[in-house]
Amino acid sequence: MRRTTGAASRCAPPACPDPAWIPVPRAFQEVGSTSARRAQPRAWLRAVAWLVGAGLHARAGVTTLAVARDLAARMDYRRGLVLYDLEGTAVRCGVSTATVKRHVRVLRELGALAWHRHGTKRNLRLPGRAYTATATIYAATIPAVHDAAMGHRIEGTGYGARLLGVTDEGRTRAVGPVFATSHPVDKKHPGAAPPAVRAPHSLGSHHDVPTADVDGGMNYTSRRNHGTKRGGSGGRASHRSPSQVARDIRIARQVRPLVGWTQREGLRRLAFALRPLIDQGLDAHDVAAELIGLAADWCPARPAAYITAALARDRRSEAARRPGKELTADPAANREWQQWLTARPADTTERTDDDRRHARLYAWDRWYEVAAHYDADPDDALDLYGTRLCAYAVKRAARGA
Repeated sequence: MRRTTGAASRCAPPACPDPAWIPVPRAFQEVGSTSARRAQPRAWLRAVAWLVGAGLHARAGVTTLAVARDLAARMDYRRGLVLYDLEGTAVRCGVSTATVKRHVRVLRELGALAWHRHGTKRNLRLPGRAYTATATIYAATIPAVHDAAMGHRIEGTGYGARLLGVTDEGRTRAVGPVFATSHPVDKKHPGAAPPAVRAPHSLGSHHDVPTADVDGGMNYTSRRNHGTKRGGSGGRASHRSPSQVARDIRIARQVRPLVGWTQREGLRRLAFALRPLIDQGLDAHDVAAELIGLAADWCPARPAAYITAALARDRRSEAARRPGKELTADPAANREWQQWLTARPADTTERTDDDRRHARLYAWDRWYEVAAHYDADPDDALDLYGTRLCAYAVKRAARGA
């Protein structure tokens, strides 16, 4: 065998401080073949600091930690993926690109990095671009040697393994330094006794905290009285079950395609604004007919807020028109009403809710027919088209006249 020269011996990698540890081979530096588990940036950076401090790799040092910090700062928080960015990493760390390559290789051999995708400088020939290449993507990994040293309990194998907890030895190892530093030794007086344990504070009243008066009752407030004022129904807290909220969202999903000016609003906000109409027992088509009447000539910028304000305004106007006393007159005692009922011809077909729903939803373009129907028979028009559509038709007819 030919003996190595001095230059060859200088280029050879130094021996590993721990003979039992071997670098990860290149074939096992891929995400699909690695035995290390995936990690997030914070846990990965702590593991890299331990791997470098343990002296497993002879080439690992301060520059390795600097490159690892640069990778962790740009790493995806959930998946632990990071772009290589060779030139940018070299500039930020203040080293050459060859040094960055060498220390990234050190991290791969430690089991702290794995290839998620190999980059290439070959031109992909994308339309509109003169030259396009693919970037290398690395995945942050924690090798099994670190988990064994820390006493971690791992479920699964390979890149998809998960951290379940720590063993008793790992818990003792983690808590030991805390107890060791909880009572520091006085360096000025080495022979001094440890400080005595301080007594707890007295239970006297503080000047800023009033004393609770519990005479004659219990100092307890029920959860119902703590309800915050929200919603638009009298300032009371609205308690809605998850099934009711799901039903509101389902109705809002059916209403939104039917009303053009509500399509820019989110489902949850729209469902919350439609609660007063849904609580009245209206279905999706009836709610859509009411909304079309709310804004027939324009498109509100904030549909949910406009619906809430319009419904609150209608409730206030209805409460203002409501008399203080209930009506006591019997409609059957009105002679003219009875004569009109007797002379009115009987309808051949009975009107259904589908007829009302179709008329209130699709008769807005035929407002002149609605106005003529209202002039001929106001009660029948109100029953078929509803109050909003009739008011809109009468207003348009008055403008045209």
